[in-house]
Amino acid sequence: MASIERETPQDFYDTLNSEFRFTLDPCASKENKKCSQYITKEFDGLSVSWVSYSSSVFMNPPYNKDIGKWMEKAFIESQRGATVVCLIQGRSTDTKWWHEYVMKASEIRYIKDRLHFGINKIFKRANISSIVVIFRPYCHGPPKICSINIKGQKIR
Repeated sequence: MASIERETPQDFYDTLNSEFRFTLDPCASKENKKCSQYITKEFDGLSVSWVSYSSSVFMNPPYNKDIGKWMEKAFIESQRGATVVCLIQGRSTDTKWWHEYVMKASEIRYIKDRLHFGINKIFKRANISSIVVIFRPYCHGPPKICSINIKGQKIR
């Protein structure tokens, strides 16, 4: 079975990190973690409080049927005071979780072009678009919208 874990491109992460100063990656493996504090699937990031670890969270969740649970968790943790920045697939605008959680976000950043995600340190162009959803503390939407490039920089 193919792995659903993908490593975020470092330069893209670095741009977001310079803005948000992340301290927790709740969807990580030891090999692809982006923060010194991280939660692996064995520990189950859905079952613990992220704000007890951090007030600034970077989340690149598994792109599988559980993504709605991860987006719900991101929204809940923002209501507890965390900033949660989510890198997710961009083709889910018709889903229940999109309308229940993403539309309550502070911001949605659409990425022009496709990111290159890593599997075992080999980076390949994604076959779907990606977006960044930002839940700031106590947000309730509607989200602001903007475009960014594959380096994470805003397009003016």
